[in-house]
Amino acid sequence: MERRDFLKACAAGAAAIGGTPALAADARPQFYQRALLVDGKGDPLRAKVIPANRNLIFHYPYASTPCFLLNLGKPAKASAQLRTVDNHPYEWQGGVGARRSVVAYSAICAHKLTYPTRDISFISFRAETSARNRHGNVIHCCSEHSQYDPAEGAKVVAGPAPQPLAAILLEHDLKSDEIHAVGTLGGELFNEFFAKYEFRLALDGEAAPRRPVQGRAVVVELENYCKQQVKC
Repeated sequence: MERRDFLKACAAGAAAIGGTPALAADARPQFYQRALLVDGKGDPLRAKVIPANRNLIFHYPYASTPCFLLNLGKPAKASAQLRTVDNHPYEWQGGVGARRSVVAYSAICAHKLTYPTRDISFISFRAETSARNRHGNVIHCCSEHSQYDPAEGAKVVAGPAPQPLAAILLEHDLKSDEIHAVGTLGGELFNEFFAKYEFRLALDGEAAPRRPVQGRAVVVELENYCKQQVKC
């Protein structure tokens, strides 16, 4: 597996950034159940067929925690030095796939925990520029206009977000071209997310919002997941 050595060394590498001997738990890689990314038919999603610059969504590591899967159309930056809101450093080590252009991030905004729901999404990847989005090719949250660069570990490039989006660690098999989600890297916000939204999630029909994703995670187009996307 092309990412296996990275995943084994990731914790040690994160601790070495800036000479810091030990980091808070939210800056170290957090490993969860290994989940194969599959399409709506249940077939393994191959990296080479992921469309460029389109919003794809899956849920990981919990049944109700959404993530973006993106093919940037070009290689992501090989590595990015980032920090959590508590100023703990970590290193994101690029994308996966033949061109290393496939990346994934938690879709929970780091500012006010805005996230895509079945009804509406205020946060998504935007390739185009606009009056509110002068950068382009960013994940843009219209709630307070936080913008994140997915080519550099979802670092904050505009707006009030205090830290990058948490990265989803992906493992890519060059032979089969299959992708597995295996964990997260950076500032997780799952506890805050459940504290704020667990009652709402239950009302929306999520019987077990904290249920760990196991085995596989279904990937769908954002436009097929939610009824409306707010763009700004």
